[in-house]
This record gives sequence, C-alpha cells and structure tokens, in this order.
Amino acid sequence: MSKRVVIIGGGVIGLSTALHCARKGHKVTVLDRNPARRDGCSFGNAGMVVPSHFVPLAAPGMVKLGLKWMWNPESPFYIKPRLSSELFDWCFKFWQAATPAHVERSAPLLRDLSFASRALFEELAAETQNEISLVTRGLIMLCKTQHGLDDEARFAAQAVKLGVPAQVLSPQELAKLDPGVTMDVAGGVYFPKDAHLTPEHYLATLMRLAQNLGVDFRWQTEVSGVEIQGRKLVAVQTEFGKITADEIVLCGGSWSPLLARQLSLKIPIQAGKGYSLTVKQPRELPQLCSIFTEARMAVTPMGSTLRFGGTMEVAGLNEDINPVRVQGIIKAVAKYFPKFSPADFAGIQPWRGLRPCSPDGMPYLGRTQKFANLTLATGHAMMGMSLSPITGKLVSEIISGEKPSFDLNLLSPDRYA
Repeated sequence: MSKRVVIIGGGVIGLSTALHCARKGHKVTVLDRNPARRDGCSFGNAGMVVPSHFVPLAAPGMVKLGLKWMWNPESPFYIKPRLSSELFDWCFKFWQAATPAHVERSAPLLRDLSFASRALFEELAAETQNEISLVTRGLIMLCKTQHGLDDEARFAAQAVKLGVPAQVLSPQELAKLDPGVTMDVAGGVYFPKDAHLTPEHYLATLMRLAQNLGVDFRWQTEVSGVEIQGRKLVAVQTEFGKITADEIVLCGGSWSPLLARQLSLKIPIQAGKGYSLTVKQPRELPQLCSIFTEARMAVTPMGSTLRFGGTMEVAGLNEDINPVRVQGIIKAVAKYFPKFSPADFAGIQPWRGLRPCSPDGMPYLGRTQKFANLTLATGHAMMGMSLSPITGKLVSEIISGEKPSFDLNLLSPDRYA
C-alpha cells in the first residue's frame, strides 16, 4: 500500500531513504533546512565504504586516548569546554559504552551492515555506469610507528576472525601495492573489501534517481513542529504551511535532537566536527584510499584530486572553521607522505561538516515505541556515507510493513529512553 512519507533531512541518509521508499511505491517528500546547493557533512567527507570499520566509536581505550588528545588543539580529538548538561550526559554514556562487551556485541552487526551496503553500492554503480565513481580496490591503514603497526596487526587478526579479510604489509609491499605515492611508514594493514567513491557524485545520483521517481524535494524548509494524534504524527509544521503524512522519518543528522526534544524523545547526539582539504593537482596521486592510523586522518583519491580529512571536534552545533584544527591536518600529511608539504595546501578553502555521534557509536535506526509511524535514521557519526544504502533499504522495509533484513535491536532509538 502506498503511503505519504515525509523525510526530515536531505543529507546522504535522507536521500538514500527517499530513493528506497520511492522504489517501493511510496509518495515521498523530503524537507531540508538548507538550500539545494549545500555543503553539509555528506559532501566533503572521505567517501569511504568500510567493512573494516566494525568497531564502534565507543571502544576500550578511547576514553583514555580522548583525554590525552583533548589538551592539544591540533590533535585528532577535541572537546570544547562548555557548560552543558547534554554534553556531560553524552560523555558519561560514552564512558559506560566503551567496553569489550559492547564491541563484541556490535562488531558482527556493523560488519554485516557494511557488507550489505557495499553490495548495494556495487548495484548502484552497475545501474548508473558508475556515476558514483566507486573504486573497489581496498583501503590501507598506514602506521607511522612500530607500536601503531603492532596494534593494527592485532586488529587485523580480529578482523579475519570476523570474516573481514586483512593483510599486514611491510613498507616494501605497500610501495608495490600502491606505487602512486611515496610513503614513510613502518608498515600497514590492507583491507581488500573496502572501497571509496566521490561523495558529490553519489549524492547527485541519489537525487536524480529519486526525482525521476517523483520524490518532492523542498529546500530551505525547516520543520517547526509536529501535529500529534494519539500515538501518531499526522503532520509537520513549516513556515510554508502544514504537510500531512502517513509516515515520518527523522534523518536530521546533528540537528535531529532538536525535533526529538519537542517529541519528548531522548536520543543523545553530539555533533563531531570534521574537516577536509581537497588538493586539485596533487604532486602524487595514490590509487588506494588510506587512513593515517596515529593521526586519525583519511586520504582518498577522487578522480585527479586528493582529499585529506580528519579530526573530531565536539563543539556543539557550531560550523565555524577552526584554523588550528586545519593546521593539525596539514602538519600530519608530510609525516606519512613525505613528498607533500604545507605549501601544497596554500589557498585551499577548508570544508567542515558536523557528524551526528551517538554515545555508543551506533546509529539510531528503527521505530520508536512512543509513536507508531515515526522512524529514526540518524547518529551514524563517521559511518553515514558507508552505511547509507543499507540504512535507506531498512527504513523502506520498516515503512512498508516488512520484516527488516537485519535484527535492529542494538540500534533501537529507544535504547536511552
């Protein structure tokens, strides 16, 4: 049965959800607070598809590492001090979640979701003559130090046990695998099932396909309220009037808690600001994407350009660019790719985006108990791009009254209620 579906949020999760819902025959309207030409966290990220990332953000050792890093303004992680009960609550819940038991529960689900997403990316690439610029050559975790390599080697063994192929490589083997770039590293771990794409191409393809199926996009349309009847949300209020709906999907990213608060729903989220710099004519162009392990930086070749991205700055809904954080990225590059220098980044306008981070590092995905026709799809942190296809498919299954392809109990939006 066709339903009127209103999707709040036009980022990568909202677009993927719109396409999958439209493909099931639903009448879909997407509302977004930004103009059509926007640059949110879906656009300037590293574009990685990462089955290798099966450990959630809340993992053992992350609290200690975060406390060490947060005193250095150029470090990969920084929390801007501020008086906020929500920030304190989030940090406490993060500390509670960062346990081996949480990783053991979460890793198989994240692995399965990531592999399902990768398959959907490949289907979309085949359908569109690869308009999304998908490259399925794998990812390298580059380690500057022997200590870092030893840690990644242990992680690689864990990955193999979970069915995620991984191979520890020497500097010589890395140079043979990717001769396009000079590396100064102790070694690395190669994950052949990872992939990457160009985010701008992927988002444009989702929009085109959704529009072809009749999805109605309404830009610069912020939701100011919701009309409730019993256990159902029957309409959303905007400055342009009321929009009725049979189903509502909240995909608002870091802004999702603002509407959730109006509905008395508790979905703890902190915005994690990330930055990227895209070099148009890099002096060297690697063929594979990589992550600088110790620096927590992602590097992705996108056509003839090269994108460097990283940092996690928890500073609220603040989209200002902090030049100190950007300098931290620039300084790290030459440590791993010695042919590069700060001069390569001169004149490049940094991009920034706010990634919605839940305290346990897992997305909020599914129905709420409080409202029979509200589905949440938010809180993906750095995994939004990678998990977007399977997220859209799962939401479309839920809305269509089908049994979801995966058990979503660990992702319940009510887990902090």
